[in-house]
Amino acid sequence: MEIAIIDYGAGNIKSLQFALQRLGYQAILSADAAAIKSADKVIFPGVGQANNAMRKLKASGLDVVIPKLTQPVLGICLGMQLLCSSSEEGNTEGLGVFDVDVKRFKTSLKIPHVGWNTISGLQSTLFTNIPEKTFMYSVHSFYAPLVKETIALTNYGTQFSSALQKNNFYGVQFHPEKSSKLGEQLIKNFVELCE
Repeated sequence: MEIAIIDYGAGNIKSLQFALQRLGYQAILSADAAAIKSADKVIFPGVGQANNAMRKLKASGLDVVIPKLTQPVLGICLGMQLLCSSSEEGNTEGLGVFDVDVKRFKTSLKIPHVGWNTISGLQSTLFTNIPEKTFMYSVHSFYAPLVKETIALTNYGTQFSSALQKNNFYGVQFHPEKSSKLGEQLIKNFVELCE
């Protein structure tokens, strides 16, 4: 099986590669459209600022490639947010896979939302063997509101989508690669989708 991690200069790449290796999988790191299109599974990571990240995707032409992918795709953190219609961060137009606009947290709680928080309302095979109220690790100042594509939610001053799914696209706001054994279970579940 070929797993491609999209390389566009805005990723949490190493910890993701190590998590996959611990599960017995190798992944290629690529910005090449042909390699990404031919992979069995695609992971779209992201750390950083939405506007800068989208600029990098456009410069490489990946902004056109990603929404047309037909194999399972997993967006992580900023990767999930970029799959949405837009983000208030830098007034960024997203890739439009998920029909939701990413908002800035407006809460008296500390922002960014950093650390462990629970996920609940789990509604996908992505969460096989992951119990309700599992703690996952997050670092973010923006969030996707609850929509029909929400498959998990978290509360931090407001309830938001901690995971989204539409057709072959999945997104998680938290970092499964930094979320211990149950985070690795989610990565394993994603890799084994449709096997």
